[in-house]
Amino acid sequence: MSLTNEQYQEIMRMYEANRLSGYNLSRERKREVYAQIPQMRDLDREMAHNAVLLGKQLIASKDHNSMDICRQKNQKLADQKRRLLLDHGYPEDYLDPVYTCPDCKDTGYIGTEKCHCFRQAVIRLIYSDSNMQQILEKENFYRFNDQYYSDKLLEDGRPSPRQNIHAVLKKCRDFIGHFPSRENLLLHGSTGTGKTFLSHCIAKEIMDKGYTCVYVTAFQLFDILTSQAYQKRKDHLPMSYQLIFHCDLLVIDDLGTELNNAFITSQLFHCLNERQLSGKSTLISTNLSMRNLKDRYTERIFSRIIENYTICQIYGEDIRLKKSFSRKP
Repeated sequence: MSLTNEQYQEIMRMYEANRLSGYNLSRERKREVYAQIPQMRDLDREMAHNAVLLGKQLIASKDHNSMDICRQKNQKLADQKRRLLLDHGYPEDYLDPVYTCPDCKDTGYIGTEKCHCFRQAVIRLIYSDSNMQQILEKENFYRFNDQYYSDKLLEDGRPSPRQNIHAVLKKCRDFIGHFPSRENLLLHGSTGTGKTFLSHCIAKEIMDKGYTCVYVTAFQLFDILTSQAYQKRKDHLPMSYQLIFHCDLLVIDDLGTELNNAFITSQLFHCLNERQLSGKSTLISTNLSMRNLKDRYTERIFSRIIENYTICQIYGEDIRLKKSFSRKP
């Protein structure tokens, strides 16, 4: 998930294109308004003239009373412009500069810090360069099929797999509906019951809402965390490491498939704890049972999950096998 120089340049070209598009749209709107409201052109000219006078007075820095008068005049003219726009059926901000991201004004930076939209652009670019984008187009709520889950009640009295998955779906949609929040999700169950599919569904919905979402397997997560842990310099953290801690939603798929040891466990605790403290949401999918989670990752991690995560168990037959059998002649 490292950002290459070529990828960085591609993102900056995107910002340049956004700025140009916004400028052209603003210019077209101004032409349209001038044609419909000729008085608006005169008001703009008067405001520009006052701005020049104000600039001269700021350079001279002598007559503060005159500067206040210039500001008041332009404020009255701006109010007059807004009233004219509203009277002619336009929004009062119709002539304001147009930005895809008003926070950074389509520069990608707020001061010297990368804007939240820059992080989103990085994620989308990385996903588009991998097969993740294609996966999310195929695995989403629109394509979810509950027919792979049996409607037979279990002998131990639990709801049928289909009833259960409907309850899980409701929790997933509640999670999405409340987002962003401090809520977290844990999807656990045996292999092939749809945990990864649901994780993809949630990731797509969150990204479609404009939030940053990083999707990693457990192996990828610990590779990123481990590689950074042994770096001596901590002042220039790679983008992949920053995104793990600062993205709005971190999805960790197949937790438990990684080679586990005390160091890996400490890195997992650090990751989950830091994200919880900063109010960032995390989604974990795992084949491990709750007992296995406790035995594998220590009491500290298990207690964090019990306290801070909505836990959803998914059970039923292996969907991959059912799909495989259905394709056979």
